[in-house]
Amino acid sequence: MTKKHELDMTKGSISKSIIRFSIPLIFSSLLQLLYNAADLIVVSRFAGSSAMGSVGATTSLNALLVNLCMGMSIGAAVLVSRHFGAHNREGLRRSVHTAMLLSAIMGICAAVLGLLLARPVLELMGTPEEVIDGSVTYISIIWAALPATMVYNYGAAILRAVGDTKRPIYILAMTGIVNVILNLVLVIVFHLDVAGVAISTAFANLLSAMAVVYALMHSNGDYRLDLKQLRLYREELKEIIRVGAPAGIQSSLFSLSNSVVLSAVNGFGADTLTGYAAASNIEGFVYVGMDAFHQATLTAVSQNYGAKNAKRINRI
Repeated sequence: MTKKHELDMTKGSISKSIIRFSIPLIFSSLLQLLYNAADLIVVSRFAGSSAMGSVGATTSLNALLVNLCMGMSIGAAVLVSRHFGAHNREGLRRSVHTAMLLSAIMGICAAVLGLLLARPVLELMGTPEEVIDGSVTYISIIWAALPATMVYNYGAAILRAVGDTKRPIYILAMTGIVNVILNLVLVIVFHLDVAGVAISTAFANLLSAMAVVYALMHSNGDYRLDLKQLRLYREELKEIIRVGAPAGIQSSLFSLSNSVVLSAVNGFGADTLTGYAAASNIEGFVYVGMDAFHQATLTAVSQNYGAKNAKRINRI
């Protein structure tokens, strides 16, 4: 029997299931983009174009590191969906606990690596002198919170894998409001400029991580998280890496190409960089719908693969 937050995509109308899955996910993605836009709006309005350029100079570099790590969350989502569709309770439990521990480990490793390489890589990309100090400050604070970022994204991937796309929206709505308020307070009242928007984003990511862990720990399904059971189960870890590593490399290649483009843009100075940052933020809205249906299809296929429903996979 399907529980309150779950969506069993192994039965019923395929089109209705995909639409039911996709619509909340579109709103969730839009919320994330709006909060990123809010960072740029606040910093440009109250801290000036140089501060906006400092934030914009880090966008592709941040995406490069995060996407490389986030590929594993796709592997986790596929594995969780497969066990959910197969009603494999033990496999589902082991997959969830492996994925959540892996997210924390990868977040810590990525944070350490990022903090060590932030300035050298930004210099290699030709970041203008007038914004590089602000860029290093911004990305260092953001990357210090990478463990929380990874925990949220992996936790949200697990929820979506069982068809729950609503609770991630609630979490983003809550933390997004906190992010915007902190942005305004830290930038306008305390004049922290770039550091202010970075701190507010990092704090919002921490709240998101805590909220998704709480949601998983209080779930009624077999994907319920028990912190005492966190461990890396060998077979589940191998499967997550087998699916996730190629996905991470593919995602990072797009970010790498954007970093190369940004390196060329940097040569035109801070003003051009600021315009590029604004345009890049708007561009993300174009891909929201496509990405939502991609994730819906991924979940539907994985659940039915676990259920050994080949005919339904073909229809999907």
